[in-house]
Amino acid sequence: MNFMQALKMAIKCIRTNKARSFLTMLGVIIGVGSVISAVAYAQGSTKSMTDMIRELGTNTLTVSVFNRGSNRNVEYEDLIQFKDENPEYFAMLAPTLSASITAKNAGTNRSTPLVGTSPDYKDINNIDVSAGRFLLDLDIDLRNNVAVVGSTVVNELYGGENPVGSYIKLNGYRFKIVGVLTEVQSGRQGGSDDRIIIPVSVAQRLSRSQSITNFTILVDESASVSDAIDVLTEYLTDALRDSNQFRIMNSEEILSTLDELTQTQMLMLGGIASISLLVGGIGIMNIMLVSVTERTREIGIRKAIGAKRRSVMLQFLIEAVILTGIGGMIGVALAFAAIRFVIGTMVPPVYSLPWTGLSFGISLATGVMFGIFPAWKASSLNPIDALRAQ
Repeated sequence: MNFMQALKMAIKCIRTNKARSFLTMLGVIIGVGSVISAVAYAQGSTKSMTDMIRELGTNTLTVSVFNRGSNRNVEYEDLIQFKDENPEYFAMLAPTLSASITAKNAGTNRSTPLVGTSPDYKDINNIDVSAGRFLLDLDIDLRNNVAVVGSTVVNELYGGENPVGSYIKLNGYRFKIVGVLTEVQSGRQGGSDDRIIIPVSVAQRLSRSQSITNFTILVDESASVSDAIDVLTEYLTDALRDSNQFRIMNSEEILSTLDELTQTQMLMLGGIASISLLVGGIGIMNIMLVSVTERTREIGIRKAIGAKRRSVMLQFLIEAVILTGIGGMIGVALAFAAIRFVIGTMVPPVYSLPWTGLSFGISLATGVMFGIFPAWKASSLNPIDALRAQ
């Protein structure tokens, strides 16, 4: 029996037992779909953050202050004074106080990221407003309860209508909406459109803390980034009395760190999802062994009329590969649908062809690996004993 005959017989057997064949493929479908979807989510998250970081440019410094076991800190006024005293190095500075708050309007509420910052935040992060205005220095000086909201907040709390001039409650406090951020991620929940920006001085009052733990500085185009880092390091070391109490990173360092974290995350998620492929392979082997038992008499008749051992083994091996191959294709299709309609609503959709090919290849390898033993067992049956089977 040649390969094409074995293929036709394998397909006929699979069609005869449609329900069992589908259940056999289910583990592979879930495994392949899980691997591709998990990796797509990791890559989409990274792409979202990478795009934001790249928009900052290479002359942007991000500073984190740890305040570990120290009562010394830096305040917004101190940072502004430092920037003004070094105009040859620093062009802009924006503090960032982040928190999650409950935003409420007319009986509808939602949990939303809150950012307390200054007017420079707009230019440093290359964002714009589609209606109204951004924060002003006057808002910070007078501690005005004003807010600039993202399009996601507008859609969910105001039905998509222009809310400028309206009021919103943030953790029970009343704020006037003075601007709406220009939509950049199609109103995706959890993205750049899902945030509320308020003056840093008001955020400090809400958090009952004057210390700044995160801020971004834009280095002047005429200055050396390394020289600016040296000046900033000297200032923070003097202010905090400890060079280990803070960390300064530029965009390239952040991207490098982010890439390392992404690779680790992808391997971890891919490894976890690959367990499903292993389970699916074991399921295929079990079902194929059951199939061998059910078809013992058929195998005996084929061997009695001259079928060679390799022909019987080839047929069962082809069946296993077809099952995993079809299961892999269905898994890929479902994963792409999940990326488009589910994952794409949270992070930018990313279709990784290398991971797709790897997942599909592993599914085929699973069919071969777990199909060998049932195929070998079928081909090893004694034709006389097989014909006696009921």
